Amino acid sequence: MDIINPLAQAYAERYSSPEPALLHEIADYTYKHHSQPHMLSGHLQGRLLEMISRIQRPRRILEIGTFMGYSAICLAAGLVEGGQLHTIELREEDADTAAGHFRRANMQDRIILHRGNALEIIPALHEDWDLVFIDADKVNYTEYYKLVLPRLAPGGLIIADNVFFHGEVFEGEVSGKNARAIQAFNEYVEKDGSVEKLMLTIRDGLMFVRKK
Repeated sequence: MDIINPLAQAYAERYSSPEPALLHEIADYTYKHHSQPHMLSGHLQGRLLEMISRIQRPRRILEIGTFMGYSAICLAAGLVEGGQLHTIELREEDADTAAGHFRRANMQDRIILHRGNALEIIPALHEDWDLVFIDADKVNYTEYYKLVLPRLAPGGLIIADNVFFHGEVFEGEVSGKNARAIQAFNEYVEKDGSVEKLMLTIRDGLMFVRKK
């Protein structure tokens, strides 16, 4: 379903900063060669992620779910000097593609790519996070949240993608496995008194969670 009116989407993109050339190439490649191009953050969401990062000026960013590397490049643009973004991708083919995009963006020193299971990798990183972007397998969203929240700096931000899950969570009785997991995540965050939260109607829904 089209959650956001396509005319509103096109209008917003027109009056937002243009998509940088490399990101446009990554998006074009993804839509031509990947079986799931809808997983890409895209122009408007990418500009939002970069703006949030530039405002916050984080030292350490964690991204759970690299995909093509598009969102990592956006987020890494706001890092302070010497800052790093750690990104985790389970699928080797996607990780290989993203690594190539990081090299083209000259960000291979700022972006650290980890391959494997995020539930195992996150506890081994021993970092404190200023900004976390969750955009991986939906069934583990709540577990990822539980893992990263204790290591999130006060005032730090978690952004979770796909919290509408294609509109399936709008239904009276949520059915599919992924939609049920997203609904459970949304309800878990809603009940968490240690954070401030804001759900935005951008693309497939973004949840912003700020640690008090």
